[in-house]
Amino acid sequence: MNNSRTYFLALMLLALGACGQKVKENKNVNNPNTVQATIITERVKHDTDDPAIWINPIDASKSLIIGTDKDTDGALYAFDLSGKVVKRVGGIQRPNNVDIAYGITVNGKKVDIAVATERQANKIRIFTLPDLEPIDNGGIEVFAGEQERDPMGVALYTRQSDKAMFAIVGRKTGPANAYLWQYQLKDNGSGAITGEVVRKFGKYSGKKEIEAIAVDNELGFVYYSDEQVGVRKYIADPAVKNDQELALFAQTGFSEDHEGIAIYKTGAKTGYLLVSNQGSQAFMVYPREGSNGDPNKYELLAEIPISAMETDGADATNVNLGSKYPEGIFVAMSTDKTFHFYDWRLIAAKIKAAAEK
Repeated sequence: MNNSRTYFLALMLLALGACGQKVKENKNVNNPNTVQATIITERVKHDTDDPAIWINPIDASKSLIIGTDKDTDGALYAFDLSGKVVKRVGGIQRPNNVDIAYGITVNGKKVDIAVATERQANKIRIFTLPDLEPIDNGGIEVFAGEQERDPMGVALYTRQSDKAMFAIVGRKTGPANAYLWQYQLKDNGSGAITGEVVRKFGKYSGKKEIEAIAVDNELGFVYYSDEQVGVRKYIADPAVKNDQELALFAQTGFSEDHEGIAIYKTGAKTGYLLVSNQGSQAFMVYPREGSNGDPNKYELLAEIPISAMETDGADATNVNLGSKYPEGIFVAMSTDKTFHFYDWRLIAAKIKAAAEK
């Protein structure tokens, strides 16, 4: 009797444990309109969060996707365009978001860099590309002196006039104003990059958090997702000394959080802003140049369901990356520990179809 009772209790505990697990389901598996990934990467160890695309200047078909694996035992991963892991850099305490910039001068040489937030260390980390070697003397502290730190989002801005480079950093929570801090990145003269705070700006609703940040270098704007509210737009250049919000858009049609923002360029001033509608497993598409002649008005062009699940971070480029991606690539994080790569032509076809309706 005692053995039977023990066995029954064990079964009950197993059942309760199973009920408590969070099971990720692909909401679009039976949706015929879903855009299926061209390539799905190999899995990371813990929890994918954000990708960034590095364009190889010699051979674009050898470009890399850099992605974060968000955990205390976290890492940056480099994937080739077939989704294979080519390098993993561990020992990063909960890397959240990552972005890439080209041509910062270090020791007299131009270097491409990947910058990631190291959330549990309250730092940003800087690595050279394509080899992902650290170039930051262990990291740059962010939100120093603040009670609310916990860095999450990061986007890099390169000023077109003088190629000065900046990191714009967001956090888990913070004040209603001056939520984002902007750091100018410079060579310290000894082969490492340092960061100096040059600006504090940006509204915050207080509803959830600000994670997704994207910068349009050519147009000089920064966009960020104020989750459960919308996407906010500001001037990216601190020298302009204009911290006024230019736009708050994407306020309707989202089922849960506003998440990753990707920018796809079709011309000098044209293209698309793609914003993750996380709860609907879809991306909302807006005109990069604005709507009806107003550069700060953004009307929805399309809602595109995708195979990637509950996307946080995303990125896009229009560069020809070879036969699979002749018009560029769109990359989205998925909660099954992978990143999904999409031939841009698949996304473009959905935008065109929506316009023809």
